[in-house]
Amino acid sequence: MSRMTAYRIAALTVVAPLLATVWAAAPAQAHGAPTDPVSRVYACSPEGGDRAQSTACRAAVAANGAPFTAWDNLRVANVNGRDRQTVPDGELCSGGLPAYKGLDLARADWPSTHLTPGATLTMKYASTIPHTGSFKLYLTKPGYDPTKPLTWSDLPERPFATVKDPALTGGAYRLRATLPSDRTGRHVLYTIWQNTSTPDTYYSCSDVVFPAAKDKAEQSARPTPSPSASASASKSASSGAAKARTTKSPTPSAEPRTTASGAGTAPVAATETSDAGPSAPMVAGGAAAVLVLTGGAALALRLRRR
Repeated sequence: MSRMTAYRIAALTVVAPLLATVWAAAPAQAHGAPTDPVSRVYACSPEGGDRAQSTACRAAVAANGAPFTAWDNLRVANVNGRDRQTVPDGELCSGGLPAYKGLDLARADWPSTHLTPGATLTMKYASTIPHTGSFKLYLTKPGYDPTKPLTWSDLPERPFATVKDPALTGGAYRLRATLPSDRTGRHVLYTIWQNTSTPDTYYSCSDVVFPAAKDKAEQSARPTPSPSASASASKSASSGAAKARTTKSPTPSAEPRTTASGAGTAPVAATETSDAGPSAPMVAGGAAAVLVLTGGAALALRLRRR
């Protein structure tokens, strides 16, 4: 054996264990995270665009102490389906990993995606190398408070959708599922990806917003008028409209006026009346009659005295 060959064997003997240690410590290649609905880790990463400059993301990076450069490596090994026993309450978004602790901040201004209750969701889960495994999708329960730390009790016991071994196309898995129909306001879409070709499980939080049912609540709160009340209101409105359209016409006096000589005169025509009192023609006619009667009475008194 030559001296060069001996040197090579000795070098391999020393280096091989070191390489084995490095390969064992290297991260698994089943990297990934949701990009639509956008996950916190992706939104706040250098690839998150304008969302990375949001107030929530800046606070998350500050709390984290480092940027989320490895946004596709939020994984925990050897969980084997024991998610609730492995990941502590209040640390669901970080998977309990200190390198991602900024994602667990309890706040209501994380970059979010608007969804429709009961609609079909197509999640885009970015990845690089295809691997087998199951995706489990959870949505926080009705009444979830985003200003409090996310706990396992905020999630239903069972996912609303499970997708097994989807195809990796165009650098992403596309997961289709029907969303629950009873959510309003802000929620967290929690995704667990348990690999079967690696020992790793990936965790992610995507903040989503459903329309608030304010209009529907206001309509149901309005009192519904009863049929009788509606008919009465309709009748009153019709009567008022009819009165507004009607013009009062002159009405002749019911009785003829009598003069001192006893001869009947034609009825005095009355113009449109008002609440202020009798009309001017009626007052004038009445005054003339009084003068005639008064004059006749005075003449009769004089003749009697003679």
